[in-house]
Amino acid sequence: PHAVAEHAMALLLTLNRRIHKAFLRTRDFNFSLNGLTGFNMYGKTVGVIGTGKIGAAFIDIARGFGMRILAYDVFQNNEWVEYVDLDTLFKESDMISLHCPLNPSTRHMINARSIDKMKKGVFLLNTSRGALIDSEALLDALNNGTLRGAGLDVYEEEAKFFFEDHSDTAVQDDTLALLISRPNVILTAHQAFLTEEALYNIAEVTVQNLDDFFAGKPLKNEVCIRCAGN
Repeated sequence: PHAVAEHAMALLLTLNRRIHKAFLRTRDFNFSLNGLTGFNMYGKTVGVIGTGKIGAAFIDIARGFGMRILAYDVFQNNEWVEYVDLDTLFKESDMISLHCPLNPSTRHMINARSIDKMKKGVFLLNTSRGALIDSEALLDALNNGTLRGAGLDVYEEEAKFFFEDHSDTAVQDDTLALLISRPNVILTAHQAFLTEEALYNIAEVTVQNLDDFFAGKPLKNEVCIRCAGN
């Protein structure tokens, strides 16, 4: 959870303070400050959609920045935040971070209608699942200025491209190409989990599952598609 939450905050900080642009400029010994102005995140409102383990970790980070936190979740389990309905969260948030699972009720939850309810100039972050966002609506919102920027670690059609090197090919996805071309979009390669600690935990849990299976022990991580009630 901490790996993903920290990556989400890294995307937000980079977008807000234009760190990616400053890096490219200074490599060319261009030290101009034009176009690099951000804003203080202290006192701003961040809307967190999904307050499970990752959302809770992101909330802890945001609290450290002195931000006001609004949250939406069908299970209200965090005493540190103010839970509101989605319309209120969209209306009042300066930044919105998605930390919820993808299911039929959340697919394209960020769409043209929901974006119309957002405060103008909001930052949108998604380190969860790409299909939470309607990519066409996202592009329109970036073009018309409703969104100040987007930090994405996922993309709804990512299975065709992510985890592979396509640098020598013409990517046949106009929406993805347009998103990457936007100066106020940072798209990373589904790498939010990619820390030494997280990789160790993944390996540890996998080996423990194998040991439990061959020892005939209960499997606490089992997903049983044929079990009664599933």
